[in-house]
Parts: sequence; C-alpha cells; structure tokens
Amino acid sequence: MRFGGASRDPYASLNLGDHVEDAPLAVAKNRRILAEAAGLPTEPCWLTQVHGTKVLDLDVPLAATPCAAVRSADAAVSGLPGTVCAILTADCLPLLLAAGSGARVGAAHAGWRGLAAGVIEAAVRSMGTPPSDLLAWLGPAIGPTHFEIGAEVRDALLCADPGADAAIQPNARGRFMADLFALARRRLARAGVKSVYGGGECTFAQADKYFSHRRDGRTGRQATLIWLE
Repeated sequence: MRFGGASRDPYASLNLGDHVEDAPLAVAKNRRILAEAAGLPTEPCWLTQVHGTKVLDLDVPLAATPCAAVRSADAAVSGLPGTVCAILTADCLPLLLAAGSGARVGAAHAGWRGLAAGVIEAAVRSMGTPPSDLLAWLGPAIGPTHFEIGAEVRDALLCADPGADAAIQPNARGRFMADLFALARRRLARAGVKSVYGGGECTFAQADKYFSHRRDGRTGRQATLIWLE
C-alpha cells in the first residue's frame, strides 16, 4: 500500500524505494514506519533490482557486508528466522515462495524481462526444496487490461515460453496486452510448483493503493516482504 508515509508528491506517501529521487530522509522514515507497522524482526535486505535472474542467498555471509546494504539481485531466499526478503515494485510482479515445511522462504522480482530470462525458475531452484512442496503467492502488478507491449516484448516472452500465446492478446492498436499473472503461473507450473495463490490486484488501476510506473512515470515503490518467525 502507498499511503501513511512521509513522502510528498509525486512519491506520496509511503514510498520505500531509495532509487527514485525521493528525499532520503522521507524514505528512511517510511521504512521505519513499515518496520513498526509490520512488526519486522530486522531491517529488510533491500536489493538493487536489475531485471535479471540473480538470486541472493541471504543465509550466506557476504564479506563485511551488512544485511541492510544494497545488493544487486532480483530475488532472495533464506532459511534463517528473522531474515526479511524484500522486493520493490511499481508494476512488475512480486512473487513470494515458501516451503510447505516452513523451513525456507523467498521473494522474486518478475517483470517481463525477468520472466523471459527465467527469474522464477532461478528462485524456485534456489529454494532447495522440491518444487511440488512449495507455496507461491503473486502480489500486485500491472493487470492484463493495462499492460500493453510491443511485438519485440511479445517475441521475447514467447521465445522463453512458446505456449504462452493465450496470455498475450493483440489489441486494436497493432500491439499486445500481456497478462503477467498468467505468464507467471505458467512458469511456476513448468517448474513444478502446484500451489499458487494471489494474482489479479492491478497496480495501474488502483492509484489510491499502489504506485504504478506505467501510469505515473515518476513515482514511488511499494514493498512485498516475507520472513520466517
């Protein structure tokens, strides 16, 4: 959710992204508000997301790098209680994973580039759990009635998943409308994940609840979080 924070327009008000030219003090305050409201056990491990497939295992120490430091990756996994995996989005799809046993969790940033490159499959592999034992949840993202793409993006998505035509429909402008939720469900099914929940909350259509880069251009970022108690 985007409300209840300290940021001013165009980031009003609970912007959690520190890379969008918002005032640093406002972002820091927003992150403190989030931590208190959500009862976070520790500072989330904020990533520098680059629309790739790198998965950061937060259980593996990085030399002299604190957990709160910014790291370049598009997914994170952990089996340690109190370690918070975090994804920032403003139209891309946030995906959460959890082992049915409760032993491990993960989060992935899945926009169209990440989907095409295989970030979901990379995150599933990094969980170290049989895919059939995983639970997946699809968070808010731009919906299929608002996510217009060109032929080059369609081709990239179909190259990675040739059977995904039904999730990418032509429109009256000679372009295409893509369903990120359907595309993600296909990739999860192919990876062996059977229990998938969520999906359908459109960031573009709900300006009062969500930031949307496609709708607003210069805007904030909301967070999707998961951790083990």
